Amino acid sequence: MSFTSTLRKETNHLFDACYQHPFVQGIGKGELSKDQLIHYVKQDFEYLNAMIQTRAYTMAKCTSRDKMAFLNEGISFILSDETHPHHNFCDVAGVNYEALQGENLAPNAHHYSCYMLQVSQSGSLGEALAVALPCPWIYLDIGERLMNEIKPDKSHPFYPWISFYGTMDKSSLTETLSWLDELAEEAGKAECDRMRHHFVNGCKMEYMFFDMAYKQQAWPV
Repeated sequence: MSFTSTLRKETNHLFDACYQHPFVQGIGKGELSKDQLIHYVKQDFEYLNAMIQTRAYTMAKCTSRDKMAFLNEGISFILSDETHPHHNFCDVAGVNYEALQGENLAPNAHHYSCYMLQVSQSGSLGEALAVALPCPWIYLDIGERLMNEIKPDKSHPFYPWISFYGTMDKSSLTETLSWLDELAEEAGKAECDRMRHHFVNGCKMEYMFFDMAYKQQAWPV
């Protein structure tokens, strides 16, 4: 079994926990409140800025132009395409997308963003890839499961969000998994353990991100 296949098997309970979280189930049922949607978009906009920076730090560790180009495509996707699901939430909430930008990060989003940036700067190339992997992998899993189980049509309030992730081409994810498998084969046990540790932590933080939005988490003081 490949390194990433093992990672997926070991974290199946975390993928399922994310899918079963009330925020994700609320997307499927079309039952999230305006304030929950606004909170999510505010935090995810800033989190994705950190993801862009994480990709850039990862790119700096590459020696292959092909890999640099691949990471650059990922950055372009976040900048240009991943605004679409945000706009869906904003449309349902009845708010302007630009008005939600520039917010301070809530505790869970702050921790997740700082963790990705720290690992991508101080860790190996494999560690930098591993820490950023849970986000796309979990979202594609959620989208696909919602499409298959909810079977939303265009009248569903969150059809654009669900269909965006549920019908997305998985070639980029597949390439990332293959790349990480190659790096794991070349790495020693200690580095592979760190890669696994960062991936598991990222999966847990994905759950906490949904929890943060559902509860509209703020700093207590």
